[in-house]
Amino acid sequence: MSNPDDVLEALASLPSFHHPTASEDGDRVAFYYDESGRNELHVLDVETGDRHQVSHGEVPRNARWGVEWSADGERVFFHLDEDGNEQNDIHAIDVSGPTAGETEPVVEMDGQISLADVGEDGETLLLGATRDGQMNLYRHDLSAGETTKLTDYDRAAAAGLLSPDCERIAYATNESDDFENMDVYVAEADGSNARNLALGETGAECAPSDWSPDGESLLVTDNTENFGRCGVYDLGSEALRASGGRTGSETAREASDDVTWYGDLTADEMPVCFLPDGERFLALRVREAAVMPLVYDRETGDAHELDLPEGVATFPGEAVLDDDRVLVMHTTSDRRPELLAYDLATDEHETLLAAEYGGFDPDGFADAEYFTFESTGDTESGPAAAWTGDNETLEIGALLYDSGERPSPLIVNPHGGPRGADLKRFDPRTQFLLKRGYSVLQVNYRGSAHYGREFVRLLYDDWGGGEQADIAAATRLVSEYDWIDDDRVAVYGGSYGGYSAYCQMTMYPELYDAGIASVGLTDLEDMYENTMPHFRTELMEKNLGTPEESPEIYDERSPVNHAANLSAPILMVHGVNDRRVPVSQARIFREALDDLGFDEGEGGDYEYEELGEEGHGSSDIDQKIRTYQLLDDFLDRRLGGAKVESTAD
Repeated sequence: MSNPDDVLEALASLPSFHHPTASEDGDRVAFYYDESGRNELHVLDVETGDRHQVSHGEVPRNARWGVEWSADGERVFFHLDEDGNEQNDIHAIDVSGPTAGETEPVVEMDGQISLADVGEDGETLLLGATRDGQMNLYRHDLSAGETTKLTDYDRAAAAGLLSPDCERIAYATNESDDFENMDVYVAEADGSNARNLALGETGAECAPSDWSPDGESLLVTDNTENFGRCGVYDLGSEALRASGGRTGSETAREASDDVTWYGDLTADEMPVCFLPDGERFLALRVREAAVMPLVYDRETGDAHELDLPEGVATFPGEAVLDDDRVLVMHTTSDRRPELLAYDLATDEHETLLAAEYGGFDPDGFADAEYFTFESTGDTESGPAAAWTGDNETLEIGALLYDSGERPSPLIVNPHGGPRGADLKRFDPRTQFLLKRGYSVLQVNYRGSAHYGREFVRLLYDDWGGGEQADIAAATRLVSEYDWIDDDRVAVYGGSYGGYSAYCQMTMYPELYDAGIASVGLTDLEDMYENTMPHFRTELMEKNLGTPEESPEIYDERSPVNHAANLSAPILMVHGVNDRRVPVSQARIFREALDDLGFDEGEGGDYEYEELGEEGHGSSDIDQKIRTYQLLDDFLDRRLGGAKVESTAD
């Protein structure tokens, strides 16, 4: 392939799978797959390896939301929205027999619905929904077709789980005065008698992950000791029964004595689920941008790491196939994801779904170098100098991909979240940029996940501050490498990464020769007023307070208020159906540039693109191709010198 459009389309069109989840008996795996050119539901027979496509256009084009098996294995539940607006309803599709492929709506309500759990009784669904405003839990009776509201909290209720007998629920929410806090609750199936398990300290974040097979224990997570840790809570404990039905934050915190904690607190760990014997559980450990799967023994506390190459290996959806076999998704910086069936007894695995590379040589993809550097989190000039002087010096982790081009233009690509992280996993957009000759820098700035609770909290009340200084410091550092072309440096990000792109272009304009902001935030008060309710409380208020409480932060840290500093061309891309970061964010910035006298167009100061039939990004192949084309065309014109790399055929 010598035509850049051929390379672009070939990369964007490589088949990808999403959300694999095992059936109750472990003999089949349902997953989204787009080998036909469109996202469709597929089912794979674990024993034979045979797979077949079930849907033909009935499921969403965008594979953002997961799928769940019905208890009898006859149907798969999926989320259906309208053109990516994430205002999901729950539908079901038959997966076998003469009715295979037939769908029906199961739960339809205003707002967003998220399927939290499917009951083993075959009659119950547990849902999170924003029908009445805030995200709360609802129970749906499949036989009666009735939906009942179970919780009514001011803060979002999340991580809902049904007990094996469907007579209790577990979930996480916050009733304390500490906005950073998150507690684990257990309640009756109708939501009554909700009891706070009082894990960890007030201000820590706790959540349930799974019920034990006998329903007597809960697998939980907590970050009281800085790094996330796994725990098993004994629900039959005397301390819990002694709570006497006290609810909410009134429950005594001595109940935390009835949880057994695991791990050495040297790395972030996250529990996943119990194994069928109830004596072991699966977990994930994150260290230096790599994710390693673990199996913990409850009695001894020993953790066994799965024998896989360093990268990102995770347990997807319902991961358990049988007593000792589990599903694992494995990828590295330069290898596309594969779905494995891993035998925990022998440490051997077989590939259920291999990665496809089309005409590309797998050895032709670039690996990432993980490195750390010291950042003071402050800057001496520009608008950010007014609010970054008190930040502490930290060791910051980053990934650098070398395109091999000499000298190489550089794309600085901050992640979203903000509580996200860049990891050693294959990213097709990054590899596309590398094949076009751009090296890529990704920075796990202060506030990123997996570096501890205190690291996360450094970003609270400081958006646009220390984390942006970390990104700028990394950009300065790498721009000084002798093989980097420091006259061709661009910043590109989506969501909070889009916010970072706007910040970098307006607060550190001297560093960049171009910028691309996709679905990014520009006006924090408008974001607060127009995002979804659970994003308003759990993102905006938790991180910044309300506009009334923190007017200076909302004003100073909004890139639109620094738009006059823009000194290099910027491309703004936003989906019109985005409910997380409304399209008003891009429109406000465009209007500000117009008012300041900036010119729009290919030869102007900024370029602007609204994407119809799309929300907060998309996994759809045609929509990915369109985004890649916008990105490639802008960088080619604005930075110049893009390289065309052939694929092996």
